[in-house]
Amino acid sequence: MPPNDVLARWRLVLGKFAQPRLPDCLTGEKQRMADALDQLYGREYRGRGVRQGPKLGPGSLDPSQLNVPTWLGEVRELFPQQTCERITKHALDRYGLTELVQDPETLAKLEPSAELLAAVLSLKGQMKGPVLAEARRLIARVVEEVRRKLEREVLGALAGRLSRFRKSRHKVAKNFDARGTIRRNLKNWDPVRGKLVVHDPQFFNRVRRYLPWEVILCVDQSGSMADSVIHSAIMAGILAGLPAVRVRLVVFDTSIVDLSEHAADPVEVLMSVQLGGGTNIGAAVRYCEQLVSQPRRTILVLVTDFCEGADPRDLVAAVRRLRGAGVRLLGLAALDANAAPFYDAHTAGRLAAEGMEIAALTPERLAQWLAAAMDQGNP
Repeated sequence: MPPNDVLARWRLVLGKFAQPRLPDCLTGEKQRMADALDQLYGREYRGRGVRQGPKLGPGSLDPSQLNVPTWLGEVRELFPQQTCERITKHALDRYGLTELVQDPETLAKLEPSAELLAAVLSLKGQMKGPVLAEARRLIARVVEEVRRKLEREVLGALAGRLSRFRKSRHKVAKNFDARGTIRRNLKNWDPVRGKLVVHDPQFFNRVRRYLPWEVILCVDQSGSMADSVIHSAIMAGILAGLPAVRVRLVVFDTSIVDLSEHAADPVEVLMSVQLGGGTNIGAAVRYCEQLVSQPRRTILVLVTDFCEGADPRDLVAAVRRLRGAGVRLLGLAALDANAAPFYDAHTAGRLAAEGMEIAALTPERLAQWLAAAMDQGNP
């Protein structure tokens, strides 16, 4: 018989379904962990008609016995944050436990994450009063967390090129001037240790772009694009803070909503979107076509899965006109932390043939692409 710790691991994996075969070797906190997992994952086995013994545990998540706040409190107390987020994601995505985002007390206890935010956005239309207010607070927390991670790299890519003729007092690793540092500190050479002692590291400055650019973010808000919608809203907020960039933000499904006046406020943008519905990409691109005032200083970023619900010929024709006018075109099948898209390759291929660059990017890579496009367009 395997040692107790091995049995404990199997007991945690199998939950109460392990009881007929394995001795009850769990006590204290491990037993609580097993029970908490069984309350969620045991539902799947019950749905398949698997025998579980004479009685169910008192904490079942069956609808008639649901006590989501208590169960969530156990999960938060017993498991690390990353594991807690994964369990919560399973509860929402796999088991449809929408009670997690329909009770203000429960919603306030959830760990902020992009996955949770996607679930909140998909159910936001059903929320009212205190639940909607709590949803806004959660959206603000997730936006701030994601923005803090992205802002430095995005702004670094877009701030400008290195100027090797101007120095900077801002100590940023990628701007480090190795040769200048050596020259500046030669007087600090230590012959005994055979080392250069650096007292005054040197850094390059960056040349800021002052010629204005217009960036139009045209974002598909169909249900499959939730993560991309979140990152597009945050990206728009970051870009809106740049002095040389004017941001237009348009979201669409079969209808079109221009959120440009809220582009600097990702929370307000996400409170305005309605995930779901059909998709008319061609109509959205035609609307964005009307927003273009300086074609050769305009970049259109179309964020969509390219699953066109309308006649694709209208979409292709609009892209052809924009490209002919000199607008830089980028089609993103995904704009999120993983850049792992599901999309209609045929429609994307037709747009690529008309001059639209097609990719799936993280926000950092999008910033680099925008910087390169602006550099090519600057005199």
